[in-house]
Amino acid sequence: MSYQQLTEGKRYQIAALIAQGCSRADVAKAIGVHRTTLYRELKRNSLDGVYQPQQAHAATSTRRAQARKYRVPTQTLEYVELTLSWQWSPEQISQLSHRISRPVSHEWIYRHVAADKARGGKLYKALRQGHKRYRKGRHPKRAVIAERRSIEECPAIVDSRERFGDWEVDTVLGKQGSGALVTLAERKSRFYLVRKVKTKEASEVSEAIIDMLKPYQAHVHTITADNGSEFVEHKAIAKALAADFYFAHPYSPWERGLNENFNGLLRQYIPKGTDLCTVSTEDVRMAQQRLNLQPRKCLGFRQPALVFQEYLQAA
Repeated sequence: MSYQQLTEGKRYQIAALIAQGCSRADVAKAIGVHRTTLYRELKRNSLDGVYQPQQAHAATSTRRAQARKYRVPTQTLEYVELTLSWQWSPEQISQLSHRISRPVSHEWIYRHVAADKARGGKLYKALRQGHKRYRKGRHPKRAVIAERRSIEECPAIVDSRERFGDWEVDTVLGKQGSGALVTLAERKSRFYLVRKVKTKEASEVSEAIIDMLKPYQAHVHTITADNGSEFVEHKAIAKALAADFYFAHPYSPWERGLNENFNGLLRQYIPKGTDLCTVSTEDVRMAQQRLNLQPRKCLGFRQPALVFQEYLQAA
């Protein structure tokens, strides 16, 4: 028999049946509840061994009103809705909530969003939707990249993420040649950089990569890219940054999984098919900042921006 909460009417039935001398098992069967439900009710709501249904119902109602799950503070609610607007996931919000003394479970956040949607609210739009599978065209044209170094030559320490300063690079295209976004992700700290460029030409992309990483040159050991033609100037990039440049195997996005994941998250702010002519430098900077301030589960729900700064200071 499934668990049921007792109503006030059933509490009066309990009192009447007990007064008639019925056993607890018979009482539970008569009112249609499991016997453990009845045992718990009598234990919690009897006073000096006497069960009074009116007092029992009043005591239960008081406990429910005072229960923590029924009284989420206004400040906590404001925190939840603010961070949802930043596209944080319920799990990220919940983990950080305990650190700022605004504890709330991710299950409660999902229920709150569902209730808000039922009332006609828009909080549900902040939740991440299902991601599409990674796909390439059937017959993509690939440039011949001279003197490329395969990811197979990459030191094992890169794959283990034990070292600070190993980066992944990629580009995100705008609508119909409206430009591109150059994206970089540092593997250990999960720090993410984004730069808008006018075209996907190799010269412009290489210039952007060098400019983006120059401030951190001492912490750039390797860069891993896919086999796109925009990376044909890899030797110039490697020389300018005194780093090693590697290429993943064709059609193997998982070998640069961190950058691929971040590019998917970037679509929350700059959707696929966006005309990048309408996207300002400030829009790109804001998207980068928001992604770097999202708590990451793999970092113990710390924020990549803070972790990156810690590593810089330690170095």
